[in-house]
Amino acid sequence: MLLVRYSEIGLKSKPVRRMFEMQLKDNMMSMLSRDGIEAIVTPAGSRFYVESEDLDKAADSLRRVFGVASLSKAAVCGSEMDDICKAAAEYSQGRIGPGLSFAVRARREGTHKYTSMDLGREAGSAIFLSNTDIRVNLTDPDVTFYIEVRNNAAYIFHEYLSGPGGLPLGCQGKVIANVDNERGLLSAWMMMKRGCRAIVCGSYDVSMLERYDPSLRTAEAGETVNGILGKVSGISVDELDSVTVGDVPVYFPTIGMIDTEVKEMLNSIR
Repeated sequence: MLLVRYSEIGLKSKPVRRMFEMQLKDNMMSMLSRDGIEAIVTPAGSRFYVESEDLDKAADSLRRVFGVASLSKAAVCGSEMDDICKAAAEYSQGRIGPGLSFAVRARREGTHKYTSMDLGREAGSAIFLSNTDIRVNLTDPDVTFYIEVRNNAAYIFHEYLSGPGGLPLGCQGKVIANVDNERGLLSAWMMMKRGCRAIVCGSYDVSMLERYDPSLRTAEAGETVNGILGKVSGISVDELDSVTVGDVPVYFPTIGMIDTEVKEMLNSIR
């Protein structure tokens, strides 16, 4: 199963958070569908749980969904201490080799007969006894095993895969983005990360944006687009005098960035 986490959404009030969670779920399902991946997405607490026959492809797909902060491929077991220790020992085999060090980071939600410290200690002991020539290092381990207990289930994993973060695409209305160069491309992407659905016009290749928005819409120059809350322009501070302000706000996400920073950020996104 995939454990999918968000960050910024958790700061919102309960009604807004619920609305954003539903938007995020819809966006996750749209991305998975576009990539031809069958999956079940279930929100619960501050997590989304994704079941799929191909977790690797599902993870690659969901890492392009705005609002997703991180995700992990996790083994699932019951919440009893014995079940967790057995599952942790099995999970560790093949993921830590001789001579390496490890640590266990445990956390729990709900009511249980043990504390997080108890869980970390017992699961760590089970991992230690099921592997050969490994050692414990709680400060700087070679491998960290994470255990999250949530009510009647426990999730065991050893890595966090990063997502783009931000807000769910579409929760902040529509903007029109002029994409004629790399700076315009990055400006559109940055507004999409803030929850705006970008309608793109311009001559530059926008295939990168299509990877993050399965239903990316393009517009012809001069085409009237209704419901626009702002315009996005990729300009540097030296070009600011050439901007004409109309009846909607104009946003310049990259105005404080030099060209090298724009290229570096685009390379990391691509």
